[in-house]
Amino acid sequence: MKTFFYSVQPMLLLLALLHSGNSMAKEAKTENTLSARQLVAAVLEANPRLEMAQAAWQASIAKIDQQSTLDDPQFKYSFAPFTIDSQGSNVRKTEFGQRFEISQKLPFPGKLHLRAKAAEYNAETRQQDIAGLQLLLASSAKSLFADWYFIHQAIAIDKLKQGLLKEYRDITMTQYSTGRAAKQDVLGAEMQLVQLKHQSLVLQRQRKTRLAQLNTLLNRPVDTPLAIPQQLRDFSKLPDLEQLQIKAMHSRPELKAIAANIKGYKSEADLAALAYYPDFKLSAGYNSLWDNEDKRFNIGVGINIPLDQTKRRAAEQEAKANSQQANWQQMDLQALIKQELTIAYALAEESLHVLRLYRQQLSPLADEKVAAAKADYQSGKGDFLSLINSKKDRLQTKLETEQALANVHRRFTELEQAVGTIETLSTLEQKGRIAQ
Repeated sequence: MKTFFYSVQPMLLLLALLHSGNSMAKEAKTENTLSARQLVAAVLEANPRLEMAQAAWQASIAKIDQQSTLDDPQFKYSFAPFTIDSQGSNVRKTEFGQRFEISQKLPFPGKLHLRAKAAEYNAETRQQDIAGLQLLLASSAKSLFADWYFIHQAIAIDKLKQGLLKEYRDITMTQYSTGRAAKQDVLGAEMQLVQLKHQSLVLQRQRKTRLAQLNTLLNRPVDTPLAIPQQLRDFSKLPDLEQLQIKAMHSRPELKAIAANIKGYKSEADLAALAYYPDFKLSAGYNSLWDNEDKRFNIGVGINIPLDQTKRRAAEQEAKANSQQANWQQMDLQALIKQELTIAYALAEESLHVLRLYRQQLSPLADEKVAAAKADYQSGKGDFLSLINSKKDRLQTKLETEQALANVHRRFTELEQAVGTIETLSTLEQKGRIAQ
């Protein structure tokens, strides 16, 4: 390809405009943008799956009172039909005989309390289900936010690439018409523009996909407009892994749910042990069939006789087996969480390293390459294609840097989920709004 020593000013002007446009995009106001924190808050407010979990928890709360109250008292009435006087009867008149009785069943002391405690622990398990779902939804929202950010950055960089190639194509066509460029240069520029148009379609499809996913989390129509994302915050370093493991053992909702299950099974085992003891039944009544009026009013107490020990032993063994299973499940889950956390930590550490590599080495090298290409072109030592390619490489490096930043946020989201916290590991806060 021939070298071109003129048209320097238009090209330099183009590069300056691209650079200034990129800078203005970074300095854009954030008042009409969306932050990850806002997105998480909106998802936790609107997602219907949380309402379902809340309803299940409320149902379990309602069972506590049901298990902690006495059975309804019973009223019994009977009469002697042959004591009813009838007209014309020659039978000796007697007093109408009838009987009233009211009774109340009283469980053996401690049974009601244990039933209520078992119901409370079951409700606590349902509450931890809500916390686990909140953690899952928050992690999904933050991960999708990172995708939403990268898609917007990729679309912006894609437009810069198209502008750069269109300028190159126009200049090449001009040079071709004067015989200073080969036809293959024009065709090459056209081919690259066609490829970029296809890439633009792919990026728009990805944007629509992420928009549908985000709106689904927000319980809105899938095509509802969403504000553009704010600049992703930076993570300077990782917290200490040992401290994160300690925090995870106290924060993970699954572990809290198993702990509640263990306490619930312990209450059920204690309740099964009390099943060997009889329940009581207090009663008071009046019986007019007694001739002696002093005998007509009576009070009494009754008990059930727990003769069948087999079913009671089986119930006790079931509760103990469930408790042992929950204890082993707790140990297994603790080991899995430590493994998950270690892997998430290593991936986050790697993503930070990649981001630093792009920012501290590859991006400066790409800038130096553009500067060197400009200098060579202005001095006549380099050609126009080398200048264009250096700028394209710089835009590609910027795209990969944004990809690395988005990956850092995805990895930190996975790390936060492994720890069991909705709050980000970064304390930086930003403001914005949800919908445009």
